[in-house]
Amino acid sequence: MLKEIFLDYTDKERMLVIAKAIANKARINILELLNERSLSVNEIAEQLGIPTSTAALNVRILEEAGLLFTESQPGIRGSMKVSSRVCDRVVLKLLLDSSVIQGARDNSVVLSMPIGNFVNCEIHPTCGLVSEKSAIGTFDQPCSFYYPDRTNAQLLWFYKGFVEYRFPNTILNLGTPKFFDLSFEACSEAPFYRNDWPSDITVWVNDREIGTWTSPGDLGGRKGKCNPSWWPESLNQYGLLKNWNVNGNGTYLDNEQVSKVSISDLHLDKDCFISVKIGIKEDANNIGGVSLFGEFFGDYPQNIVLRLGYEIN
Repeated sequence: MLKEIFLDYTDKERMLVIAKAIANKARINILELLNERSLSVNEIAEQLGIPTSTAALNVRILEEAGLLFTESQPGIRGSMKVSSRVCDRVVLKLLLDSSVIQGARDNSVVLSMPIGNFVNCEIHPTCGLVSEKSAIGTFDQPCSFYYPDRTNAQLLWFYKGFVEYRFPNTILNLGTPKFFDLSFEACSEAPFYRNDWPSDITVWVNDREIGTWTSPGDLGGRKGKCNPSWWPESLNQYGLLKNWNVNGNGTYLDNEQVSKVSISDLHLDKDCFISVKIGIKEDANNIGGVSLFGEFFGDYPQNIVLRLGYEIN
């Protein structure tokens, strides 16, 4: 789980403080050194080969920027102060997007879910799964979606139905949910590939429908940028990266509002997991299937990525 500090255009002062804090090689080295464990100032100075006073000064600057946390721990001769890194990533958003940003977004966690780690599914052929190295089970046999090695899937497809993922609700006890960002690469599903094959792909969060995207087709005609060499060019090759955002004002798909479902409607304060379902509705206007791409297939080297923002109570 990545811990993230997200700074947008509205938080210029903090953005400037953090920018100044990391604009120094010694402080970058300290952040890198604290990647795996906490250290005291003396240990930092010793490992970096710098004076203790220099290490202490830079630690204090990083603390003031909110990038380090220092606490007292029992030592051989009394207590000892050790420093830990607060976050793994700092995201600076320089452009203001009023449809997405709802005030300060300082605290968030990022979760990456492999596409084969679904916990429930309803699958209708045509369908199949493949890993980075080979097919999983038999194509067009829904039972393949229950094979133990389905968790290795890097590309999966089905004509009708859904797959459901459960993300750990890591913000349950951290604060009030502020935003829900979800991104994944997807397209339609057709025999071989058909670039003109629309499909209405719907996303549900905690059983609440947040919106539907009409995929233009099952995309092919060129090699996917991440595809393994053995994958035939006669089959689908890549999808489109879709970004869903749910905040206090509603749900947005690629910055365009698609529904009025807001962050409070998702009830993220109820359970220890968050259900995300991707599929085709029974009454969809365009029933053209779903193809989901993992980090080693398609054009984008990522899994299904969820970012949860919260406000500390």
